[in-house]
Amino acid sequence: MADYLKHFAALVTPQRQKARADQVKNSAGGFAFALDAWARLDRWLILGAEGGTYYATERKLTVENARAVEACLAADGPRAVQRIVDISSSGRAPKNAPAIFALAIAAADAKLETRQAALAALPEVCRTGTDLFHFTRDVQGFRKWGRGLRSAVAAWYNDKPVDRGAYQAMKYQQRDGFSHRDLLRLAHPVAPTPQHDALYRWIVGGIEALGKESARGKALPMSDLPDAVRAFESLRAATNRKQVTALIRQHRFTHEMLLTEWKNDPAVWEALLEHMPQTALLRNLGKMTAIGLLSPMSDASRRVARQLTDAGRLRAARIHPIAVLSALKVYEQGHGERARRRANALSWTPVREVVDALNEAFYLAFREVEPTGKKHLLALDISGSMTSGSIAGVPGLTPRVASAAMAMATARIEREYGVVGFSAAPGGYGGKWGGGVSGLTPLSISPEQRLDDVLRAVNGLPFGGTDCALPMVWAKRNRVEVDAFVIYTDNETWAGGVHPFQALREYRQAMGRPARLIVVGMTSTGFSIADPTDPGMLDVVGFDGAAPQVMADFTRGVS
Repeated sequence: MADYLKHFAALVTPQRQKARADQVKNSAGGFAFALDAWARLDRWLILGAEGGTYYATERKLTVENARAVEACLAADGPRAVQRIVDISSSGRAPKNAPAIFALAIAAADAKLETRQAALAALPEVCRTGTDLFHFTRDVQGFRKWGRGLRSAVAAWYNDKPVDRGAYQAMKYQQRDGFSHRDLLRLAHPVAPTPQHDALYRWIVGGIEALGKESARGKALPMSDLPDAVRAFESLRAATNRKQVTALIRQHRFTHEMLLTEWKNDPAVWEALLEHMPQTALLRNLGKMTAIGLLSPMSDASRRVARQLTDAGRLRAARIHPIAVLSALKVYEQGHGERARRRANALSWTPVREVVDALNEAFYLAFREVEPTGKKHLLALDISGSMTSGSIAGVPGLTPRVASAAMAMATARIEREYGVVGFSAAPGGYGGKWGGGVSGLTPLSISPEQRLDDVLRAVNGLPFGGTDCALPMVWAKRNRVEVDAFVIYTDNETWAGGVHPFQALREYRQAMGRPARLIVVGMTSTGFSIADPTDPGMLDVVGFDGAAPQVMADFTRGVS
């Protein structure tokens, strides 16, 4: 008798077949659920598409996500712009570039109200001069310069207190082929005060421009320039270390404001360190070590370690966990990512106190979350596709490595948890039917270990196909009590004999537990294994700074 059930069944369906009418084919040939445009917008704003994925190039992924941005703008332009602002300004995303790109698309929208909303949001999304240069580059790919764009850029300068405007001009001088001089000439702002007028003339024409007649018909006195700008001119003219360090301490100048010849002087960096912003500190650990300022058991190393693990400073600076993780990966390897390709590239011997502080700072960068008291199974997708691409463009930070770091953040919060890695055996049947090598491996890692050790351990695991049902199949077979399955994946599941949502349903019935499933999407694809019709399943974006709190609330049953 023919076995028709193997071709079509409602309870158990191979992942290469559609189990429900609302499923779509993912990039790997399996079937999953499509994210709506709003969920995909969130993934784009937080994860971006640098480096692409195993199945999609950076270009393909960017185009797909740009279409999702356009779909959200078409559905509700002001809402989409507000979403861009909310994620950008909250510090939830590792990088601001995706938000800037999305805002540039919105600024060229066909609807006037959307364009106006986008241009009004410019200072909220583009908070630094570098952000503004990025936006200018991006927006010119979608529209020409018109009155609205000129007015928005002019307002970016005019609405800032003159001291803040001066700081932007001194620190973020040029990027992406643009300078402040270029933008002032494009936007033609009418200075709101004599001090702004003096600042703009200094940006465009240098200190000599102050003695010439302005658009108001008279020369401007040097006293109209902010004190910091006059001191900056003195800094650029300084000829000895004592002058340079004194000006740095008095005016809190940053390393971007220095001439190149002072950037290898330990005394100069020691002066910079006294008021160094948290982001700059993370980015310059290698430099300060290479020139000898940071050394084992030195006062400077102790100061840096204290600043890195200061939770208040991390929160105030809106430091994202990815920024800390990137700093850790670069610093502990002792050279920059491009060092091997350049002669005389910067290199250093990592200082233990700094490495220890970075390990601790990673966890501190997540928002504080109360433990739920629930039993968690943290399941890491270690299949081959998770080894391609990079999170937020950080070299070496593959979705597989990043998922281990994010899982450790949850493990630090919760008391009852297990950690497993899963990938399908050759042929895709190892975890389900027992053929070949088992598809799921309990991992003996914990947050008590150093984060860098955990990342290395996970990166060295063997890999195979993707079967996101394995955690539920394994837990049912072994009678493991689980309140929340947390699966870190790219959602490119294809290799299993049962869909993940079916496996969760079977687990719930067999164990008599209303287990929940949290799917942590580690790439900005448009798929999810989470059933959108099941209130016990949740899709979150990997490395969203707010994710641990959202996951904890969902596990508790708080909507």
